[in-house]
Amino acid sequence: MSAENFDIAIQGGGPVGLACAAWCLQKFPEAKIALLDRNPADDAELAASDSRGVALSHGSKLLLDTINAWPTECADIHRVHVSQAGRFGRALMTREELGQKALGHIIRYRDIHLTLRKALRAIQKNSPYFIWKHIDASTDVENIQAKCVVHAEGGLFKTQDWVESGRDYEQSALVGLVEVENGAPPFQAWERFTSEGPLAVLPSHYGPNILNLIWCGTPSSSQARLALSDADFLKSLQTEFGSRIGQFLKIQDRRLYELGLNYRKEIAQGNEVWIGNAAQTLHPVAGQGLNLGLRDAFLLAEKLSSLFSKSEDRKTPLVIESTLQEYAQSRKLDRSATIGLTDFMARIFTSNLLPIVIARGLALSALQWLPPIKTALARQMMFGRR
Repeated sequence: MSAENFDIAIQGGGPVGLACAAWCLQKFPEAKIALLDRNPADDAELAASDSRGVALSHGSKLLLDTINAWPTECADIHRVHVSQAGRFGRALMTREELGQKALGHIIRYRDIHLTLRKALRAIQKNSPYFIWKHIDASTDVENIQAKCVVHAEGGLFKTQDWVESGRDYEQSALVGLVEVENGAPPFQAWERFTSEGPLAVLPSHYGPNILNLIWCGTPSSSQARLALSDADFLKSLQTEFGSRIGQFLKIQDRRLYELGLNYRKEIAQGNEVWIGNAAQTLHPVAGQGLNLGLRDAFLLAEKLSSLFSKSEDRKTPLVIESTLQEYAQSRKLDRSATIGLTDFMARIFTSNLLPIVIARGLALSALQWLPPIKTALARQMMFGRR
């Protein structure tokens, strides 16, 4: 098959690009798709790479289950405790309140990546016109043409080659694994808002004694914490988090990520469309970034598979552009709600102005005592806005 015959070219072989390809092929196995992946064909390098814990909502699990792409090693979240350090106001969300099996799940990034690669390979066996091309800086991609181009290159804040709209939160996230003395209550997550940003302690598949840590702070504070000895770091963490889950004993695999918001105002232009972190890069508060990207991929795959399964005379440039604009319109509500929510939380919970501090406490208290508000917020985080 010549390059000119591709219907769809997906640029980016991260989780969102892989999921988009898999859903397209699942819905229309005859699709002529080229996946351009900068990762190596062999899994060995990825298996030894990014071990940070990533939050996936229960809605994302339901989507990934449709392509058998759910990792076997994960930690479920049944309860989330939210509080602010040194101030009044707390809220507790539980799966029972929502009638769900889980509020969310914590999975290593590399496990999501590898499981999606495995799922796509299985689907690929029944997809005769699908090409999975592993590329590097020396690869000539000029002759790879397609009727529709999907940008799923992703990337982290300040590593991306585009900046359109957004803000630099002037924060860094220090991530790692922390060991607790007597084991944490099973299936529980804590989100504690400090004067510098959110501090999250989340379950892991290693068991109740090893927890995922995400500690957001100013770049200077975060760098200083990274440089601390293990003993001094644990002492500082204990002071900030408190003793609600006992004594912190060990810390390992400390790393820093810079935090900010990038988002495209228009996610479709001509025959091109942007999804996942190529469309919006979010603050990790409430863990919404990858979940939003997977919803992007699933809904785009629905549109594209429906379009390209039709006869050739229905796949004109004008029809493709119209289809992508329909997709962009269908994503507006979910994107704006999720971007707005995470941006609001990232900024409002770092302010030390007394009126805002009081308002935060009242809001958390209201969340606890007004179940309809809590349920609406939790459902947005779990399933997005349609």
